[in-house]
Amino acid sequence: MERRSLIVICVLFFLSLSAVIAGTSLGNTVIPPLEVIQSILKIGSGEHDFVIHTLRLPRVLVALLVGAALGVSGAILQGIIRNPLASPDIIGITGGASVAAVAFVTFLAGTVSISFMPLAAIVGAMIVSITIYLLAWKNGVTPIRLVLVGIGISAIMGAGTTFMLVMSPYFTAGKAYIWLTGSVYGSTWEDVYLILPVTAVIIPCVVILARNLNLQEFGDEVATGLGAAVQRQRLTLLAFSVLLAGVAVSIGGAIGFVGLIAPHIARKLVGRPFGSLTIVSALVGSLLVFVADWLGRTAFYPLDIPAGIFTAGVGAPFFLYLLFKNRNQL
Repeated sequence: MERRSLIVICVLFFLSLSAVIAGTSLGNTVIPPLEVIQSILKIGSGEHDFVIHTLRLPRVLVALLVGAALGVSGAILQGIIRNPLASPDIIGITGGASVAAVAFVTFLAGTVSISFMPLAAIVGAMIVSITIYLLAWKNGVTPIRLVLVGIGISAIMGAGTTFMLVMSPYFTAGKAYIWLTGSVYGSTWEDVYLILPVTAVIIPCVVILARNLNLQEFGDEVATGLGAAVQRQRLTLLAFSVLLAGVAVSIGGAIGFVGLIAPHIARKLVGRPFGSLTIVSALVGSLLVFVADWLGRTAFYPLDIPAGIFTAGVGAPFFLYLLFKNRNQL
């Protein structure tokens, strides 16, 4: 790893740690950062423990972890598809998780515990991803077929989600719509304990497999000639991307465009080597979701604006910019 990459990673990691303190400190009631640190270390007076440990700290951690998962998921997809427009929400993975979650809220809410909704979203993302992979298979999977099939499946998932929202009762539709907008409002320690092991295991695995993605960027024939098992490695990396996106969407809802933006920012900071790109994408994604959620929580108080509104406000113009920039390559 180059010295520049190490410096960027250290700076972003420091900013992420600062985000934990700042996000827990700032709100309707401002808590001094020193008191936040003392409370986290269990050496404080305990005056603001409820606000810190129950209301703010889990939400900040979930925002950071969801952003990291989406950032790495997008980086994987852009690497294996070799398309700058690839991201979990654009090729259908997020759509599969959304359909499953909305179906759970519409048909099973009240009969099955809501704690099973994250599992439903992950299963939905997996089923849709397997479907995309099988439909794109023809003596192997090429990047262009994968993205074209994914865009088509994403449109179908969007139609299915809209249909269920229209047919469901008003209160159920409202709950599902807020989830689809993307928000970490009401996050608990159970959410942290669900997403933390997934990100802590999968992201290092992706870094270990970074060499495979570096080879695949030269094309399938070159990578195969250099000894890479392209299809097996692509399937493994795609499974990692699906798991990360599925668990992120299951907790934070359909927060769009983070998986698209974070890898591009990371590429500007550290270049194309996928090892450092993975780590920086995770850190940039974390900060993007944190800032979006912090703005939604504080800028329009007492309203709590979903983070997905802010990420979409930045991501949609960025997507159009990429589309225009790469118009001769697509």
